[in-house]
Amino acid sequence: MKLNAPYVGLLKKIMPRTLFGRSLLIVVLPTVLLQILATYIFYERHWNNVARRLAQGVSGEIASVISLTDRFPGEEAQASILNIARSQMRLTVTFEDGYITPYSADHDDDDFGFLERHMARELRSSLPGRDFTITTNNNLEIVIIRVQLADKVLNVTVRDKRLFSNTTYIFVLWMIGISITLLAIAVIFLRNQMRPIRQLANAAEQFGKGQQVADFKPSGAQEIRLASIAFHEMKHRILRQIKQRTEMLAGVSHDLRTPLTRMKLQLAMMEDNDANRNLIGDVEDMKNMVEGYLAFAKGQEAESVAPVNLKEIVQEVCDNAARQGADITLTAAEDVLAHLRPNGMKRCLTNLIENARRHAQKIEVQLVIEDDQAFILIDDDGPGIPEDKRADVFRPFHRLDTSRNTETGGSGLGMTIARDVVHGHGGQIILATSPLGGLRVQVSLPL
Repeated sequence: MKLNAPYVGLLKKIMPRTLFGRSLLIVVLPTVLLQILATYIFYERHWNNVARRLAQGVSGEIASVISLTDRFPGEEAQASILNIARSQMRLTVTFEDGYITPYSADHDDDDFGFLERHMARELRSSLPGRDFTITTNNNLEIVIIRVQLADKVLNVTVRDKRLFSNTTYIFVLWMIGISITLLAIAVIFLRNQMRPIRQLANAAEQFGKGQQVADFKPSGAQEIRLASIAFHEMKHRILRQIKQRTEMLAGVSHDLRTPLTRMKLQLAMMEDNDANRNLIGDVEDMKNMVEGYLAFAKGQEAESVAPVNLKEIVQEVCDNAARQGADITLTAAEDVLAHLRPNGMKRCLTNLIENARRHAQKIEVQLVIEDDQAFILIDDDGPGIPEDKRADVFRPFHRLDTSRNTETGGSGLGMTIARDVVHGHGGQIILATSPLGGLRVQVSLPL
């Protein structure tokens, strides 16, 4: 059976969001439904039957008193009947002169309470044709029954214990107590089962943000233990891969610096001519590329995450760019405490602002906080980047400027390093069109 869309949407709204809440609902809902069903069956069968039989007994005793009174008239017989009713039937019976006001013809048994309703039904059966009234006191401790006789009124006072069984309350309280006890046990066990899941989720979130995550002991159910072990193995494989790539790139770049240095020395001792100058330019390009490789490798090195003021880091990078002649302004409303790798974030922002400084005259930087995210917006008035080429700028060693001018093209690793640093902190970097007409770089970081 497939539910309609409105009912599905309503169920999604009222359902708990957490696994703990849903698991608790799975345990509690059947228990509550079972208790409601058991109480209903008990009320309809046991409670009603007991109350009806008790009312039958009382109404039969009242009918017996009336029958004896009719059969044995006189004051002496009446006193003996009252004594028998008080001592053996536990009924307080009195007689008074007058008449009672009977119930109207449209009076419904539903107007009575639970005890009075059963008593009224049995009195009609035991005393056919006689008028009667049933009242209770404010504390519901006694029930007063008045029956019209031929020339007087019979007053019968009955204690509620004659008409009501205390086992009903004991049964209901017993069910509620058992339910609360089972619920408390279920909550304790579910909390213990949810703890390893939260531990695994927190570890995965921290590792996704680039933070150091220590190995923890797998615990909980077998499936959760397997998931924790798989997470540890995945983490170690990723760290090994990053380390191997970084060491290889750093080693190759370092080895290339020695022959480049020898080549520069040999060229410096050679005769100055066009060929020599061209070779010097080629060697300089190679040197810049090697420095870029080393910078890229350095950006991959493990750096401890520390709580830092993000506003101070952005301010420092902007001040450095201003000292190099950039027309740059910073808008930041408040200090922002974030857990970052300070040197890596400085390198990332420096690369982004340096790219803007190369191609634009004016740079505007904004630091905005929304919910649990910090947004760094870098806008410039340069030529920008076509939308179909924005994804290419993050490719390692890719340069949009195909010329060999290092002042405009660089080594092609600046944006790659920036992206890796941002992704290493669990953030995102997006390129868009700036309100100034150039390029907007949006860096989002989780706080």
